Amino acid sequence: MKELVRANNPALISFVESLLKELDINYFVADQAISAAEGSIGMFPKRILVHPEHFDKARDLLIDAGLEDELRPLKP
Repeated sequence: MKELVRANNPALISFVESLLKELDINYFVADQAISAAEGSIGMFPKRILVHPEHFDKARDLLIDAGLEDELRPLKP
């Protein structure tokens, strides 16, 4: 899995999830348990991960939605 987005903002996480679902891109939201354990104060960000096979499609989708500033930097 490759990290697509890391954020503390629940509205952003929800929006990204809805975009990915719309195009049937499988994803996983990591760090939900730690976020719940810390009382949802936003100290620990959640990460949205996608399969490497769908990573470029998912990135393009978020760029088209105007979320390019929320994307994790590409690793060389």
